Amino acid sequence: MYKTDFLVLGSGISGLSFALKIAEKFKNATVTIITKNEIDESNTKYAQGGIASVYNKTVDTFEQHVADTLKAGDGLCDEQVVRMVIEDAPTRIQELIDWGTRFDKNKSGDFDLGKEGGHSQNRVLHYKDFTGGEIERALIAQVKEAENINFLPYHYAIDLITEHQAKKKKTKRKSKISCFGAYVLDAHSNKVKTFVSKFTLLATGGSGQVYTTTTNPEVATGDGLGLAYRAKAEISEVEFIQFHPTALYNPGEYPAFLISEAVRGFGAKLKDYNKQNFMHRYDEREELASRDIVARTIDNELKRSGAPHVYLDCTHLDFQKFQAHFPTITEKCASLGIDIRKDFIPVVPASHYICGGVNVNKNAKTSIKNLYACGEVSRTGLHGANRLASNSLLEALVYSHRAFLNVSKRFSKVAMPKNIPVWNDNGVVKNMEQVLITHDRAEVKTIMSNYVGIVRSNERLLRAERRLQVLYEDNKRLYDHSELSIPLCELRNLITTAYLITQFSKNRKTNCGGFYNLDLEEKNNSLNG
Repeated sequence: MYKTDFLVLGSGISGLSFALKIAEKFKNATVTIITKNEIDESNTKYAQGGIASVYNKTVDTFEQHVADTLKAGDGLCDEQVVRMVIEDAPTRIQELIDWGTRFDKNKSGDFDLGKEGGHSQNRVLHYKDFTGGEIERALIAQVKEAENINFLPYHYAIDLITEHQAKKKKTKRKSKISCFGAYVLDAHSNKVKTFVSKFTLLATGGSGQVYTTTTNPEVATGDGLGLAYRAKAEISEVEFIQFHPTALYNPGEYPAFLISEAVRGFGAKLKDYNKQNFMHRYDEREELASRDIVARTIDNELKRSGAPHVYLDCTHLDFQKFQAHFPTITEKCASLGIDIRKDFIPVVPASHYICGGVNVNKNAKTSIKNLYACGEVSRTGLHGANRLASNSLLEALVYSHRAFLNVSKRFSKVAMPKNIPVWNDNGVVKNMEQVLITHDRAEVKTIMSNYVGIVRSNERLLRAERRLQVLYEDNKRLYDHSELSIPLCELRNLITTAYLITQFSKNRKTNCGGFYNLDLEEKNNSLNG
């Protein structure tokens, strides 16, 4: 039994920034960060493009950023949330800078602001083409200096502790439930630890691993959605999966290497397999259309031509400036024999971001008492049906701050939970075959990629539902009778996440943003080709 005032699940920008603020304000409080891999392994680390904010106020305004976000969200954004996040952006980013985060500057000493798809102005702060890695570096350095933060890598949250586990009272979904902490598997000892906490923050990141082709790291297995769903938290809009239009086409590489949206903002052009321009036929913004449109356009071109990929043409760009701005991308291409000065980059869409998630209010509070959620695992109302590029790191920062402000007011009023039972693993066996897990994991990915991908249909969704039901039943038997392992628990969450995406897709009756069903009324007829 471990007691901690604040339990943070996840070590990306949301979890780390929240933990830092709590540790600074409450010097005598204990903060525990749980992460299932290395301390810096998160979706944040792999964010290339940057973080959006209105800095050049001579040409840009909050209103323009709001308008761009609302347009990308295709009518489903919460405008009050959009305004709150965007207007708070400069202050939150200054905090990152104060913590030691570096952003590129131009010769005059001002921030070198990039432009990405869906943005009407240059407003993306970045550090080369590994902005997320730079943010992660700075935050971890600060966390290591905090004396009251306990960082536990290779620890995996199995389930949230609620009245159900504590056997305090019976509850129904959407009724008022409380969170008392989490059961956590120590990967090194293979023992389940009971962490009891006053407040718990879900900052577990994304779920891209439910698809075969994804830019997400292998840790992005929908763990937060699985935890929240089993605890009966409210979840919404997970049918809106954002597929990044330009992942490097390199069969056998996993996860897919991302060719940042900022490359198109820099002036790169998309070409079909015959090396001809095509974006002008679909959207007047061409390469700078929002991600949902560009990804669906490329998908349409691939299906129409039968080609394995399209191309991204950077040959006309200033190579010295490109190399300085995108050193990681330049080096990666060169390692594969692609000289961007004369060669086109082969690209395909890949699963990248889930726009919905665990419902939270403006204070990052979920429907479960004392449980907060920030970052990609949450549904705030900012993104709507489609996330505007480089708004995700911003959302994570603003909502982790809102969570910090709210718990600060409540800290002295919340008592440490009592009478919480420890984990019971009596009756499990240790002879589980790993091949069962690896096979089922691959099957989840195949089902989702084939039936619940960029373009869906009623028949595809029905097939996905049937196959996922079989996988769920098989996994439940395995889980109930086997010694726990991280791969087994990840599979459990992958199946849950895939099921939720499929069910929400079945219930969506209009095409919108990142959701497109062939059997529904077409919203953009140009995508017929």
